[in-house]
Amino acid sequence: MIFPIEVFFQGLALGAGLIIAIGSQNAFVLRQGLKRDKHFIVASVCFLSDAFLILVGGLGVGTIIASTPWLGNVAAIGGAIFLGVYGVLAFRRALHKETLSVENVSAKPMTVKFAILTALGFSLLNPHAFLDTVVLLGGISGQHDWPDRAWFIGGGVMASFIWFYALAYGAGKLAPLFNTPITWRILDGTIAIIMWWIAFILVMDRFF
Repeated sequence: MIFPIEVFFQGLALGAGLIIAIGSQNAFVLRQGLKRDKHFIVASVCFLSDAFLILVGGLGVGTIIASTPWLGNVAAIGGAIFLGVYGVLAFRRALHKETLSVENVSAKPMTVKFAILTALGFSLLNPHAFLDTVVLLGGISGQHDWPDRAWFIGGGVMASFIWFYALAYGAGKLAPLFNTPITWRILDGTIAIIMWWIAFILVMDRFF
């Protein structure tokens, strides 16, 4: 017999395995955490978006999306465009000197509106996010009957909560490394490559 707490930890483990990976969403949260620029808002938007997608998948919507090809095509194109544009912005930043000095952090902070919209973009316009949360985690949760399914979903949501806030606030531990321009250039250059690579994979996997 599987007790609800065991099902909860199954969801927690699977959620952690899917979320904790080097991807566009995590790269964005990491950067805002390092700069201490709207990092709480960004982490909150990413967490709430993931929680929403996990719940949607747990209610069975993931199966419908997976069986509707045109929805997948639209998501792939939109996600690729969004990631490509953000990659260009990251690459442009990599060409300029930047440090974590007080003057630099306080200059041109991201607006609340832009922070929310960008976090939503990384959370909802990335087909990989749908695959991980709605299709995979949601689909596996469907193997459990209620109320065990609720415990499984709760575990996945808890994994997202722990990860995004830990990433946003734990990034500050790396702040001393970013007192030199070269470190920022490496980070932004890496972010640009990640964005472009994911966009490329989205298009290739979907249409070729």
